[in-house]
Amino acid sequence: MGGRDAGDDEPIIHFVLVHGASHGAWCWYKLTTLLLSAGFKATTVDLTSAGINLTDANTVFDFDRYNRPLFSLLSDIPHHHKIILVGHSIGGASVTEALCKFTDKISMTVYLVADMVQPGSTSSPHSTMSVGEEEDIWEFTYGEGADKPPTSAQMKEEYRRHYFYSQSPLEDVVLASKLLRPCPVRALRGIDQLPPNPEAEKVPRVYIKTGKDNLCYPILQDRMMEKWPPSQLYTLEESDHSAFFSVPTTLFTCLLRAIFSLQL
Repeated sequence: MGGRDAGDDEPIIHFVLVHGASHGAWCWYKLTTLLLSAGFKATTVDLTSAGINLTDANTVFDFDRYNRPLFSLLSDIPHHHKIILVGHSIGGASVTEALCKFTDKISMTVYLVADMVQPGSTSSPHSTMSVGEEEDIWEFTYGEGADKPPTSAQMKEEYRRHYFYSQSPLEDVVLASKLLRPCPVRALRGIDQLPPNPEAEKVPRVYIKTGKDNLCYPILQDRMMEKWPPSQLYTLEESDHSAFFSVPTTLFTCLLRAIFSLQL
């Protein structure tokens, strides 16, 4: 399949994994282990203010700045690498923007219960920030003062198990409780609508649906797919919003099936 390093010009399948709000590169540790063990190259990235990126989320107002570490990573990957770009949750918006900027370098995009809005569409990205607002599940920080819109947000601890990790092992819930960080809500709510991009439309696109998701309900996922039908669809029936914790092996199997269709 070309997953292992061979000669300098041999195709190398390279998974690039993009986290969602408040998470970081750390959340992919199970899937990364499976991919590396199978001989693939896998790279995770901390977007600006996430994971070990030290930027204060309250200072990140622009979606392009939020995505800058991803763009830098993709710029540095050699052209003989066949990039499989995987995004989780609102990380799907980062994937789409990267797809439009690096179309010639990306062999496939994978949206794991992720925002998937067609470039040129008038639809607004579905944002996890809008879920549960009536229950006050988000803790907002007003870095510019209480009279201005919030600058960062994080889900309150008492709601995380239900919305993020209802089917996930307790040890992963505990791990996440130590590593989750506020996300730059101003940047995420300011996601720009992208212009039409016919070349990006040609890149194979996979959607992976989560069946027991309390944050992005299956019906919301179906609506996104109706507006921009993917090339392939896989369903993780027993997964919560965080498939990388709850069903990592099944997720890995879906990715293998998806890339086999590329015949790389």
